[in-house]
Amino acid sequence: MDFAVRRSPAVLVGWLILAATLFRIAFGLTLGLGVDESYMVAAGRVPSLGYFDHPPASWWLSWGAAQLAGTEAPIVVRLPFIGLAALSTWLMFRLGTAVAGERAGLCAALLLTLSPVFGVTTGTWVLPDGPLDAALLGAALCLMHALSSPAPRRWWLGAGLCAGLALFSKYSAVLTIAGAAVFLLTSPRHRVWLRRPAPWLAAGVALLVFAPVLVWNATHHWASFAFQGDRAAGLRFRPLAPFAVLGGEALFVLPWIWLPMMAAFVAALRRGPAAWRDWLLCCLGAPPILAFALIAAWSSQRVLFHWAAPGYLMLFPLLGAEVARRLDRRWLPRALAGTAALIVAALAVVGTQVRFDWLHPVIAAVTQRDPDLEGIDWTSLRDELASRGLLGADTIVGVPSWRDAGKIAYALGPHTTVLCLNRDARQFGFAAPVARFQGRDVLVLSLDPPDRVAASLAPAFDRLEPLPPVAISFADRRLREVSVFLGHGLRTPS
Repeated sequence: MDFAVRRSPAVLVGWLILAATLFRIAFGLTLGLGVDESYMVAAGRVPSLGYFDHPPASWWLSWGAAQLAGTEAPIVVRLPFIGLAALSTWLMFRLGTAVAGERAGLCAALLLTLSPVFGVTTGTWVLPDGPLDAALLGAALCLMHALSSPAPRRWWLGAGLCAGLALFSKYSAVLTIAGAAVFLLTSPRHRVWLRRPAPWLAAGVALLVFAPVLVWNATHHWASFAFQGDRAAGLRFRPLAPFAVLGGEALFVLPWIWLPMMAAFVAALRRGPAAWRDWLLCCLGAPPILAFALIAAWSSQRVLFHWAAPGYLMLFPLLGAEVARRLDRRWLPRALAGTAALIVAALAVVGTQVRFDWLHPVIAAVTQRDPDLEGIDWTSLRDELASRGLLGADTIVGVPSWRDAGKIAYALGPHTTVLCLNRDARQFGFAAPVARFQGRDVLVLSLDPPDRVAASLAPAFDRLEPLPPVAISFADRRLREVSVFLGHGLRTPS
């Protein structure tokens, strides 16, 4: 089934983008904001040049969407990221086309869309990875044109601008950018560029775009850099951890996409710098994949599987070229169609479960923790607290965990001040510092049992008064009980 011949690949990519965007919008409408999404939206209500966890791009996108629409509804704050996924798909098509022609570009765009970590989570949710992927693809495409264009300066400037935007999205972009430097050092044909001003001008543009993040960190004790740097620290040695990380990444990409992608990667490495476009993609893709696998061997913290996703992002054009050469094999289009059907079915199951709870008997038999708790917005808390007269214009809410603070702050809305009563307050510590509210009464909400809350938070107040609990409810079902206290006289943390 040679669909790439019978119709223009560019037109097919357009239809692919339209279909995927509609599915993402539908999926985004079924789910409330997840833990990380709620945290970013709620803690990002105070705009800033920098943020504790990540650079500003994703924070600004969700905040800007909410301001323009006048609402923080999940689909509204997700729309910029859905739009960026559409842009990333088109950029992948153009990058694959530059490497091996339009058929390869079409296949690369299709495979990117079918990979859950790129096509679903990054393509829908409020996460730094959406703007990161779009910016990295833009940088790679501009760089490829700069290395082959008779008028390369504008392409070098474009590469620098996109590289700066990638850094403005997520710090790990530095690994992919370092891969570009490795390429220039290892490709004899292109090493001459290191003696020309264009690449250094591009680096200056990238640094200029990233400068606000540097300014914010310099004026906030380098808090964000220190937090991210600590994730690579550790003194233990776990030789099997890198293999576990690679296995988890394979699941996120999809094993039947990941394995041939690795085969295409190895084949490109064997061809070496002589096939310079393939070599460039290898140099851009390898650093994130290798770095996070190696860090897992000694890091005291868990390496999350999606951290290396930018590395795999750069390898899709290589896989697209291999798939394009085999489209005449009957099983391959069927495998692609089957993967698409599997993804659509999985999204349908997740979305309808969250909305209608039809799998509750099965879930209850497997686990006591209801996953719906993270898939819904906790707006029932706001309604119940308001009905009891506990929410007013000047109410200050305190939550012991930044994760729960994100969900609760999002549910209560932008007019309620939420503090994180924990040393690990993340961005809440900058958006609403506890010291600013010294001596005030605080409504304490916690998912922990009352006795544990009382023991841990008693030193933070002059007096802690227990109140009847409230519940997180959905569809007339109580998912979780929330402990409630009224803290009198908030003390400044020592």
